[in-house]
Parts: sequence; C-alpha cells; structure tokens
Amino acid sequence: MISVGTALPEKIVYLDRALLKAYADASGDQNPIHQNEEFALSVGLPNVIAHGMLTMALVGKYVTDWSGGSASVKEFGARFIKPVIVPAGEKVDLTINATVIEVNGEEIKLDLIATSAGVKVLGMAKAVVIKK
Repeated sequence: MISVGTALPEKIVYLDRALLKAYADASGDQNPIHQNEEFALSVGLPNVIAHGMLTMALVGKYVTDWSGGSASVKEFGARFIKPVIVPAGEKVDLTINATVIEVNGEEIKLDLIATSAGVKVLGMAKAVVIKK
C-alpha cells in the first residue's frame, strides 16, 4: 500500500556526451553549450552541460515507469536550478528519488529529487499520478 512518506526506489541514469549529441539531434537543440566544451567555457559554464529538457525527460520517465505509463501522469513540473555537467569521456549520474507526499484516493502526489554529482539539479520537482 502506498502512503504518505513512502520512498520510491532510487534510479540512477548515466549521461555522457554521446547521449547529449543524440538528444540534440532528436530535439533539434544544437546549442553549443551542450556539445562544445570551448564554447561552454567561453560563456562561463564549468563544462558542457546537459539539456535541461533531457534532465526533465529522464525524471519524467522515472515517474511514468513507476506509475504505469504517461496516461497516469496528471501533473509534472520542476525548476532548473543547477546544470548537469558532462565532461568529455565521462559518464555522469542523474540520481532520481521520490517520496509520496499526499494520497487522495487513487491520486498520488510525489516530491521528486534529482541530483548529479551530489548537487541538486531540479527544484520544486513534483508529480501527480493516478496509480491503480
């Protein structure tokens, strides 16, 4: 039974430059901060960063995997507060956790936590799902 305070299983997804390139190609977002280290550094970033929407999509997939599919998601939102930094030749973690903060019949509200290298990357991340 799902109740307030229930912690969902942690999920770790690994991002690398190949994933960023594939996402850029699929989304059409070819902003060089996501692929070109020299450019990213020139605009004050610590390195190439993952697309914010890629981060959101991966957290969204975590929610849909747990809830039984996208049709079960009534609400999903977050704020981007820190970038996921992806150095060349490395795989970096996106660690996702969730806790049930409200249950109203079949409707379940989740508080989501997404971190990378121990740094919280999404703020105010919440989802509301219908779980039968």
